[in-house]
Amino acid sequence: MTAMVELMDYAEVIERYDPVLGLEVHVELNTNTKMFCGCPTTFGGEPNTQVCPTCLGLPGSLPVVNGKGVESAIRIGLALNCRIAEWCRFARKNYFYPDQPKNFQTSQYDEPIAFDGYLDVTLDDGEIVRVEIERAHMEEDTGKSLHKGGATGRIHGADYSLLDYNRAGVPLIEIVTKIIPGHGERAPEVARAYVSALRDLLKALDVSDVRMDQGSLRCDANISLMPKGSDELGTRTETKNVNSLRSVERAVRYEMTRQAAVLAGGGTVKQETRHFQEGDGTTSPGRTKETAEDYRYFPEPDLVPIAPALDWVEELRKTLPEMPAERRKRIQTEWSLSDAELRDLLNVGAVDLVTATVEAGATSQEARSWWVSFLAQEANTREVELADLPITPAQVAEVVALVNSGELTNKLAKEVVLGVLAGEGSPREVVEKRGFKVVSDDSALTTAVDEALASQPDVAQKIRDGKVAAAGAIVGAVMKATKGQADAKRVRELIIERVGS
Repeated sequence: MTAMVELMDYAEVIERYDPVLGLEVHVELNTNTKMFCGCPTTFGGEPNTQVCPTCLGLPGSLPVVNGKGVESAIRIGLALNCRIAEWCRFARKNYFYPDQPKNFQTSQYDEPIAFDGYLDVTLDDGEIVRVEIERAHMEEDTGKSLHKGGATGRIHGADYSLLDYNRAGVPLIEIVTKIIPGHGERAPEVARAYVSALRDLLKALDVSDVRMDQGSLRCDANISLMPKGSDELGTRTETKNVNSLRSVERAVRYEMTRQAAVLAGGGTVKQETRHFQEGDGTTSPGRTKETAEDYRYFPEPDLVPIAPALDWVEELRKTLPEMPAERRKRIQTEWSLSDAELRDLLNVGAVDLVTATVEAGATSQEARSWWVSFLAQEANTREVELADLPITPAQVAEVVALVNSGELTNKLAKEVVLGVLAGEGSPREVVEKRGFKVVSDDSALTTAVDEALASQPDVAQKIRDGKVAAAGAIVGAVMKATKGQADAKRVRELIIERVGS
């Protein structure tokens, strides 16, 4: 039986300790081939079909650097306001894992390609926090272990394990922050906001698909606590491979409450890696955390150093797109958004979705109405990111067009969207399958209006007496009778006509 983990109330944690963060984000690049060989990087291939002697580390094979990977690394560094190294090289990071076929990882150690940068991130209330970047360096990904049997999917309790080396050698950029102190109770929010802002930036650069659910963007969250009034950093833990924005925030918050309980009880926090459990938001011990000396770094003998020419770096700088922060300012002006409306867009991650919906034909107000309210609520209920809902901006624009043409009421439009989310097809297909069609034929509507008036003579009399607002009850009755498919505006007009006659 697993021992209960003692936690401290979050308010007490903040009262007694100062949290310190350090975030390491691994980004899989969207190059066509791996970092040091010509194997494809396609996600989801049959296990062990995208491998060769080089990425399997077989004797006699030699690596060759992926030029596109180097270019992407420089563009990422520039976008993060980093200095770009005039000369750098790869190193061997030695450790044994079953999913690391060479028994070492080709990475960069003391000579990263980009360093000393920063990224400004916006919190939910609009406060801007500058997160300083220590380095962004190139390396390769490992393979993947699949543990079969058992209840957790982890090696403990599994019957056996399988290894898939398709991912081994896929180009990675690891982006490491400097320590992030001084944010108190907002530390978990800062962590989430940073990863969110970084994801937006990488997506704008088009260097990765940044799919956290598929592992192409993963966050390792380092957390430690300092007693109030102390300036000595506490012992950190590193929660590995957190794969959603919500989970980043939950992992940081949980570790703060767990570490605080350990310290308050007179214990010592172990420097170790930890695994985040999506189900209950807890972390569990992994392995004792190594230091740099444990990895026995030394220069990679099979790769020449990289010395990006200054003129090439400047040419790459010219290819940088409009950065997300600049884009948000432009959109705010073009769409006449208040600061609060812009924050709502940002907080639910809807900027790109609304933009694409506008490009597909909706107005910004119509697009925002759907994504920020109805669809954001659906995403929250399903506990997924808004962008991961199974509906596209083009489909939302199609629903808007059906409403504007009078083919759907707003109520029916919501049912159509739910149908799309349920996998019933496009909006038009859902309309046809469910038989949704606005009743606008006057003869059918007149019959429904007359029946509603006859069933509520007291309401009909109020309307005759000049209390036009009472017509709402009749409109409601007609909408109910027609299963929400009546044209409400025309129904109201007919009510006034019929009562007057």
